[in-house]
Amino acid sequence: MDIELLELQKQFEAAQQEKSSVRLSERNVVELVNKLQLLDLLDSDLLHTVSGKEYITQDQLRTELEAEIQKLGRVSLIELADIIGVDLYHIERQAESIVANNEELMLVQGEVLSLKYWDSVAEEINERLQESSQISLAELAAQLHVGSELLTSILQPRIGTIVQGKLEGGRLYTPAYVARIRAMIRGAVRGIMVPTNLSSVWSSINNLLQQMDGGGSSTSSTEGILFQTLLNGLIKDGEVLGSLRSGVSWTPAVFAHAQRESVESFFSQNSFIGYDVLHKLAIPQPKQYLQSKYPEGIPLETVFVHPSMIGMLDAAAEDAIDNGGWFDCLSILPASFGTQDAAKLLGLCPSVQKALKDTVATVLADTCVVSSEFVKVLFVQLENHAEHFIRDKMVSTQKVYRSQTSNSDGIKTGSDASQLSKVDFNNGNSPVFDEKIADKETKKKKGKGGSVTKSPIVDNVDENQDSKGSKVKKRQSKKGDSKLAAGGAKSNHNKGSEKVVSEEIDLPSEEWILERFLDWHPDLEGTGAGQEDTNTLARSLVMHLRPMLTASWKARKQAIMAANSEKRRHVLDKLQLYLDEAYINFQLFEKALDLFEDDPSTSVILHRHLLRTTATEMVDRILSTLDFDMKLQNGDAEDALQNIELHSLNPGERISLAKGFLGFLSTRALEMVEALEGKRVESFSTALGLLAKESGLWLKRLDKKIERTVLHSYRKALASQIEAESDPVALLPKVVALLYVQVYNKALQIPGRIMAVAVSRLKERVPDMVYTTVMEYQLATVTLLALLSAGSYSLTTLLLELTTNH
Repeated sequence: MDIELLELQKQFEAAQQEKSSVRLSERNVVELVNKLQLLDLLDSDLLHTVSGKEYITQDQLRTELEAEIQKLGRVSLIELADIIGVDLYHIERQAESIVANNEELMLVQGEVLSLKYWDSVAEEINERLQESSQISLAELAAQLHVGSELLTSILQPRIGTIVQGKLEGGRLYTPAYVARIRAMIRGAVRGIMVPTNLSSVWSSINNLLQQMDGGGSSTSSTEGILFQTLLNGLIKDGEVLGSLRSGVSWTPAVFAHAQRESVESFFSQNSFIGYDVLHKLAIPQPKQYLQSKYPEGIPLETVFVHPSMIGMLDAAAEDAIDNGGWFDCLSILPASFGTQDAAKLLGLCPSVQKALKDTVATVLADTCVVSSEFVKVLFVQLENHAEHFIRDKMVSTQKVYRSQTSNSDGIKTGSDASQLSKVDFNNGNSPVFDEKIADKETKKKKGKGGSVTKSPIVDNVDENQDSKGSKVKKRQSKKGDSKLAAGGAKSNHNKGSEKVVSEEIDLPSEEWILERFLDWHPDLEGTGAGQEDTNTLARSLVMHLRPMLTASWKARKQAIMAANSEKRRHVLDKLQLYLDEAYINFQLFEKALDLFEDDPSTSVILHRHLLRTTATEMVDRILSTLDFDMKLQNGDAEDALQNIELHSLNPGERISLAKGFLGFLSTRALEMVEALEGKRVESFSTALGLLAKESGLWLKRLDKKIERTVLHSYRKALASQIEAESDPVALLPKVVALLYVQVYNKALQIPGRIMAVAVSRLKERVPDMVYTTVMEYQLATVTLLALLSAGSYSLTTLLLELTTNH
């Protein structure tokens, strides 16, 4: 058999060496192979080599790949493509198939690795580990050009077999090295007697190991993981006693025992314990610790208390409420209790909860229980004192306001004012003016109290207006009322801001109330939960009662104002009716002053006379009425209605009343008083109009129709008075006034000092006999008054002589 085989080999070799007479080109071979594939005589999975000169089958490629992997143990797919000469794509496909069918192979990052390769690597690592006692997996992975996770997964199954060591925290340690560190940790931890952060312990051990290893490069974080693992093992085996929290905080068992005894002793003796005490004992979460140890306890903000503390506070609170007093729980609780703790504990007292629900007590200053009876008594006492305070404050405020106003105003007083107040025949009171006063006095005595009477001049005017056009009068009256109401609103609006200020001034300040409380109850001082203010309870009572006092005072003032509103309306209506009459008379007399504008000295006397008579009466009536209305509005007027109709004022009283008004009304009133002391009626009329506009009053203007009616009534009234007059001295001014109405159609008020001038103006207007008679009568009257003044004759003798001569 062997001889035949050898013979065949020789023949085959000879055939190969023999040169063929027919040779095929590469192109012919390729075409031949393609033709065979089309005829299905060859497999279609033939692969070209990279050179393109050879064909290789899939099976042959797989065989060659397995041979290379088996030979090298770790080979790159790129290297296999270069060795076999086939495209990388086909190499990857065959490699994936080979690895999938062989459990001892793995494909990692383009490399095929076998288990035998890893066994050899593990042996090398073990040799290095035994030499250095520890080694980092990161370093090994960098040297082997693989990932740390892959290397860890390869080494873990081989630790204890091929690799003799311990894998922890990415490092390999020898058993001897681990045993040495374990002994060091056990000794260090057993020497700790107080809670300690193990980071410092690990750092010390690590430094010691580096010194022992000759300055090795072990990393503290890596060693810390090993230390932690070894310590957990020591705790589990019972070789060290204590508790480990968060992996770094070590509390020895002996210290925990001392902690527990300290907490139990303090809490049992005091029925409370502060969280700061537990912090000093190195208990990091005191509230949770105490809640787990004493489930029945009450956790507060800064302390943990036993329920018995509530009973103690509840008894004190109940006693204070029943006796109508107050108490501060901070005075009963230990000093370590904060405000929030005391307030929360106070809120848990059953008696306090019931009292708050029944509104028989209130909690002030967070920690004080005050009975409603105590608050009520204190409020009544405060209300009484506040009433006196408010009255005194209003009086002093008004005095200050008047003094400030007087410093800025220059109103005439003194001799001028006193001289203008003198009244005798020479001041020339108008007969109509005197008659009007007398008529009012008579009718006021006969009629009902407070009724409004009319002068003879305006009586007929109103009657004529009623007969000719009642609708016109109603419209005018309605217009006047509306203007009065609108003006009143405007006045109130102007006073608005000052009234607010006035109310704020009227009310006692918080400091004033606080002083009163401390005077009445000195034990309130230093109570409450305040830190900067030691009178927290007293101040809380002030804040609690001052709004009540404000509401009570406002309600009282509103009640008084409501009660006085009807009285105010009545008073202002009477003033308006009076002005409707008086201002018409004033305008009528003012028009007569034009007759003497060519004589300045006489004109000044007439202007002053009109201001001192009719204008003065109007000013006195306006000031008195507005002052009384202001008192009614503020609730300060007396119950009895003042007799303001017949109340005359002196210059000082007028200035005082004008200064007493508020705001711009006071300015207008002072301007009117100043104009009254002047020399021109026009200035007074302007000032009166401004005051009327500011106060809401309405001044009726004199038109021609009213003037004719008033003059007619005035003439009839003078004629009636002359017929009834029995006094020869009083007869003269009435006769002269009637002559002026007849001649000039003017109503003139003539003072006695210019009676001769007034009579001389009639010389060209009346018959000579009338003029002569009146002139002689005037001279006789002057002679009569002179003799009476000298005392030479009696009034009866002189009158008899005068009658005989005239």
